Amino acid sequence: MTHISIWGELADVDHTLRHVDVSGVRTRVLQAGTGPDLVLLHGTGGHLEAYARDIAGLAADFRVTCYDMVGHGWSDLPDRPFTIDVLSDHLLGTMDALGIDTAHLSGESLGGWVVAWTAAHHPDRVERLVLNTPGNIANKPEVMARMRDSTRAAVQDPSYATVRSRVEFLFHHEELVTDELVRLRQAVYTRPGFRRSVENILVLQDPQVRKAFAWDPSWVARITAPTLLLWTEHDPTGGLDEADLLLGWLLDARLHVIADAGHWPQWEKVEEYLQAHHDFLLLGKDPS
Repeated sequence: MTHISIWGELADVDHTLRHVDVSGVRTRVLQAGTGPDLVLLHGTGGHLEAYARDIAGLAADFRVTCYDMVGHGWSDLPDRPFTIDVLSDHLLGTMDALGIDTAHLSGESLGGWVVAWTAAHHPDRVERLVLNTPGNIANKPEVMARMRDSTRAAVQDPSYATVRSRVEFLFHHEELVTDELVRLRQAVYTRPGFRRSVENILVLQDPQVRKAFAWDPSWVARITAPTLLLWTEHDPTGGLDEADLLLGWLLDARLHVIADAGHWPQWEKVEEYLQAHHDFLLLGKDPS
């Protein structure tokens, strides 16, 4: 289906969009569908609309929950470093506020890091796990610098051109970046307090802060949930060599590579993204 707009994707989908209190953090949440619980987490500096193209397809099989992580989107922006443990606690608090005891978790980029950490430290809350282009598994300084500098530049100068450049970083096919996506990201980046918030988000791109949470077999090997690694051919944050690292560390993992896509396969290759989730989460089989 040709993408028209985010509202066009949701126009015929019964859903709720509201804010819930998560330990004092006003948290924006979208829910749709019925069935097993599936929680989706966006990436660095992102917001729940990252999944706009997927909600209808996933809601046919799951009760889908998307939310803005603390310090992101239109959730509250408390002044504290948003390290992985903080983001994981916010995920669990969001599940608690929504009455979700256990769920499938699917995270993209930073969201993949958060759901992996959660699965390692709170295995009783996680059914199955999808790590969607989780990014920089090898903790490369040059990747951290690129993520930090491009995000900071777009927030400090939220002009159309600068923000568009930041969004285009996520895509292999940059022509798929719509004006709506850019304007939405501009609206987030110009929220009162967001300049401070982005610095709290970007602490994870500081090697000294990151080392306490860096991808490492010491905690990754504790993940018992069956895990799908959803990689792409053109992810700017990490290649298939990094997927191989995770395959060696995880107890029960399999890899599916999406061709002709960048860091946002959920937007560029919707049908394959949806099919991979359906096959792995519902049928328990490797996506073909």
